[in-house]
Formats: sequence, structure tokens, C-alpha cells
Amino acid sequence: MSRPPAGLTLERVGAEAAESVYAVVQAAFGARPALDPPADALAETPASLAVSLGRGRGILARLDGEPVGALLLDPRDRTLFLRRFSVLPKAQGQGLAGRLLAEAVAAAPAHEFLTVLARPELPATVAFWESQEFVGTAEHAPFLELRRELETRHAVPDAEAMRDLGHRVGLLLAAGDLVILSGELGAGKTTFTQGLGAGLGVRGQVTSPTFVIARVHPSLVAGPDLVHVDAYRLGGIDELDDLDLDAALDEAVTVVEWGEGIAEGLSQRRLEVRISRAVGGEPADGQGGEPGEELDPRVVELRWVSPATS
Repeated sequence: MSRPPAGLTLERVGAEAAESVYAVVQAAFGARPALDPPADALAETPASLAVSLGRGRGILARLDGEPVGALLLDPRDRTLFLRRFSVLPKAQGQGLAGRLLAEAVAAAPAHEFLTVLARPELPATVAFWESQEFVGTAEHAPFLELRRELETRHAVPDAEAMRDLGHRVGLLLAAGDLVILSGELGAGKTTFTQGLGAGLGVRGQVTSPTFVIARVHPSLVAGPDLVHVDAYRLGGIDELDDLDLDAALDEAVTVVEWGEGIAEGLSQRRLEVRISRAVGGEPADGQGGEPGEELDPRVVELRWVSPATS
């Protein structure tokens, strides 16, 4: 495998980078052999890509500042689809495709699979995905679907890493998503939610809502608001229903700490986040999830649940 060249940078991007992503996609797909039917990517416009990119659902590669590679991240519960995977011809053969894929893996901590659709008429493309541990799972003419399993159990060494994990999850959440957090007192649930709120781009410092039960953080980026709920002092689903969260469920991302066994009834589709200590022991003072805390190592397990998987 070629070593990526010096001067190569990769970053998560959103709608603001639509023009750059469009230029890369058109040049890369336009250089491929003609297909029948033509590649869907050639019908993209900057406007359509801006919608797909959202807050941060793209990865853009630059070489000495010039865009040379791109892809779109399309989350579908357990699966993260990779769309418009593009490398300019002049940048190929330098390990860039592998770097883009590695960034996609890092962007998908809550997904069990990465999935791509490839055209069988392009055997070199199919061979690349197979070399990266993707396995053909289905045919959807004119595409071959290939899938790679991902790890959804993550070792998290400290509070900064916990926020980073939450941030990566938050970038791929959308209005209507429900997140249920479980873990012992001081496990880092609020720390995770701080990162998630940063990924969503919401206003206000995310702190434990224990004494107000629920707090709303409005979006600063025209995305969904964050509704942050602490169910620790709630007696059950009836008291949770009294909060009237249904009014916000379809328009916001709702995060419920201590929600296991209580909040599942809010939605048949949800992301369950379970946090545990990597080593035994009692919670240390000051490890309640507030800014500035220091967490000892944690293990975070993430699992999407929907009618098809529950």
C-alpha cells in the first residue's frame, strides 16, 4: 500500500463544502468508463450535495490545499452507507482511498456495518472494496452491495475521548432520533452528551439536567434541537409521559440519561448507549459528567434498535 503523500489533509465537512465536493465528484466519476445506466453521481448538483452533506456528513481530502477526494456518509440505523466515494485520477495510487475509508470507519462508532454500492462493470473498484474486507451481500441491479463489519464497543480512556465519541455520534444524528444512555452514577453519560451536543451544534453548555429533569438546547446551525432528559428521579414511563416529550420527538434529537427500562416506549427506533468502567471500583468524587472532570477508562457499547432488530 502506498504511503499517503505529505500535504494531505482530511476533514469532516457539511453543506458549506458542497461546491468543493461537487467538483471532486464530477471530475472523478466523469473520468470513469461510460456506464449504462450512467452513474447517479453525475446527476448531483451543488444544491443536492449540500442537502446530503448536512452538518458534517462528508469527508473531504485536500492535497496541498486542493480538494482531491471526497465521500458522503449516509446513516441508516445499523448501517452507514458510503456514497460518492471519489478520488481524482491525478491523486490515485497514493493511498488516498485507504485514508478516506479509515476516516469513514472513525466516523461510524455507532454503526455495525459500512456498506457500499459498486458497479460490477468496474472490476478494479469491486476488487478495491474486497481488499478492504468488504464482502458482497446482495445485488440491486445495476449495483453490487458490499458490506464490512464494524466494532461498536469502544475503549474510552478519558473525558476528552468520551466527548469526542459523542461528537462523532452527534454529527450523524437527525431530527427524530432517540438516544438512551445507561451506566452507573458518574459513568460519563453527561460527558458523552456534551460531545453529542457539540456535534449537533446546539446552544448552551450541556450539564446534567437532574434538578430540572429536561432541558432544551436550540440548534445554532439550522439542525435539530437537543432535548436532554435525566430520568434518574422518575418513577416510570407514566412520569416520563408527563414531560410531554412526544411534542418534540419528531423535530429534535432526544437524549435520555438513566432511560433504560423507561424510555424505550418513546420510539421503536433508538440508539442505546451503555457505559461501563473498564476496571472495577467505585465512582471517584467529581466524576458526575460535569465540565473539567477526569474520567478513568470506560467501555462504551452502542447499538441501534429498530422494529427489524429488536
